[in-house]
Amino acid sequence: MTNEGMQVTRLLESLRGDARAADLLFPIVYAQLHKLAQRQLAIAAGATLTPTELVHETYIKLCNGNLSEAIDRRHFFAIGAKAMRQVLVSRARQRNADKRDGGERVTLTPDLPVAARASAVVDVIALDEALNALAAEDARKARAIELRTFGGLEFDDIADMLGISRATLARDYRAAQAWLRVALDLPGPA
Repeated sequence: MTNEGMQVTRLLESLRGDARAADLLFPIVYAQLHKLAQRQLAIAAGATLTPTELVHETYIKLCNGNLSEAIDRRHFFAIGAKAMRQVLVSRARQRNADKRDGGERVTLTPDLPVAARASAVVDVIALDEALNALAAEDARKARAIELRTFGGLEFDDIADMLGISRATLARDYRAAQAWLRVALDLPGPA
């Protein structure tokens, strides 16, 4: 574990007895959260948030929610991925209520070249509903998509968090992508 990872883990352990630990944690994880927010918003069509706003809303949500449940750095970013998803979905719903227009958009295929991404962009609300439906069928597959798409975690980290091999994760991920393409009526890979 890196020095930063150990420091984050220690601060997360401190949260259970010291509310000030959250203030110390934020500067350490800010750059990584900002990078995740930039990644999400770079692939979002019509995004209404800046990366800084998304990071701050996500962090507030974490501090007001289940931040104390995080046991280490990876778990923190997994919880952060879920919180970022919830912020994006909430903003998209708010925007839809205001404008009755499309919402925030994210891609299911962040590893594709930019030219290929255009066909894989979906409404974040539709994605949220599809992920919830997938979770009802197979929670692990839905979690893998969430951790990769919203959390930007690497496959090795996701496999470790889910307690499965990288090969099993790769199969789950491909199956989940195919399921979501059908559920969201997206074209298949070229």
